[in-house]
Amino acid sequence: MRGVWTTDRVRAAEQDLFRTVPESTLMRRAAFGVAVCAAELRPRKVLLLVGAGNNGGDALWAGAFLRRRGIAVDAILLKPERAHAEGLAAYRRAGGRIVDEPGPADVVIDGIVGISGKGPLRPDAAELVDRITAPVIAVDLPSGVDPDTGAEDGPCVDAAITVTFGGRKPVHALSSRCGEVRVLDIGLGAALGEPDFGIIERQDVADAWPVPGPGDDKYTQGVTGIAAGSATYPGAAVLSASGAVLTTSGMVRYAGSAAEIVGQRWPEVVATGAIEDAGRVQAWVVGPGIGTGTAGRELMEYVLGIGVPVCVDADGITLLSEHPALWDRRDPDTPLVLTPHDREFARLAPLGKDRVASAKSLARRVNAVVLLKGYNTIVAAPDGRVLVNQAPSAWLATAGSGDVLSGILGALLAAGIDPWLAAGCAAYAHAHAGTYAASGAPAPASAIAGALPDTIRRLRG
Repeated sequence: MRGVWTTDRVRAAEQDLFRTVPESTLMRRAAFGVAVCAAELRPRKVLLLVGAGNNGGDALWAGAFLRRRGIAVDAILLKPERAHAEGLAAYRRAGGRIVDEPGPADVVIDGIVGISGKGPLRPDAAELVDRITAPVIAVDLPSGVDPDTGAEDGPCVDAAITVTFGGRKPVHALSSRCGEVRVLDIGLGAALGEPDFGIIERQDVADAWPVPGPGDDKYTQGVTGIAAGSATYPGAAVLSASGAVLTTSGMVRYAGSAAEIVGQRWPEVVATGAIEDAGRVQAWVVGPGIGTGTAGRELMEYVLGIGVPVCVDADGITLLSEHPALWDRRDPDTPLVLTPHDREFARLAPLGKDRVASAKSLARRVNAVVLLKGYNTIVAAPDGRVLVNQAPSAWLATAGSGDVLSGILGALLAAGIDPWLAAGCAAYAHAHAGTYAASGAPAPASAIAGALPDTIRRLRG
């Protein structure tokens, strides 16, 4: 996993490094990396948006390096009286121009606000950014986005590339405004220590994903139980079962009123109308489309009391919020994974702007893994571990896609994978399947969930 450190941790590591390396040397290293990134785009003219302090200094030094390459550079000083003195002097010596208005530019370097800044862009900066049409390279972070939460409270920069230094900060994992994130080594190294959380990557998923061996059979690969759907929402049962069937689950058992339609779509599923007749499984998925009435509540009571890992989604989460006694049905030593979207999460606990902190708090309180869905999905374990899955697209924001995710996750739980890692792997595979399913977009968004199963099959192959 790619490590992520809070801004306080990064600043502390920088202070340690300043004891042996002058701050000005580190600034020039950082700025040179920004300049190289800008030069790769082959611009004829670059515009610098220069704020106060060190981020503005990084931009000015980058402008100086670009001028030495023969590239025309203009700079707008948003706070002329607080511009970084050494950086400004170097920029002037290199022949850089100071301008009041943005002219045509091929690349814009955002040096307005650094990782110490909070809040949205000020009106003058927001008006200026609104007039920019060229691709933006952000220095450390897109200005106006919170560095520790990725939250936006107003106008901010939308970067094509963000160049950061030493290590990724939370904004780089949590905000889609960063674009491509490039991390430059400026010598922080071991001073950063263990990361605060991680970004799951392809290799993590490949290493954890269950692959059958010569000695495996349908039982040793894990039997997944699906308790989903109803007469009103039979599609939820089909979609959830599809995710389990195609995630190398050894066997899938379905229990519910949609048994006939599930069996027609997936003849390999052992389907029954009553959960008492479903047989033994290694993990259950419960909640998608079951309703929030008496039948749904009784189903939840039964599944939570069986004593195997459970993934609770959709209506199941609503039932947990409305009937606190359901929590008592569960053995606290049995793994539980909750997969809420924002509104479902808010039924269980307050959801603040710091989504990581909110997910960690709920996971600790209910002793369960919490998969908080979103463009960037957060997975928090009760012991404090956190990972983020960065979605390659937003095509999964459509009805039914979460039902498929629950099936994928249920199959990975049945295979015996650590629930926290299983949730991260499910989120990763689900997000990439959605992107592949939308290949050739634009297409009707409603088609994406139905296309996910076949896409998961192709990804496995």
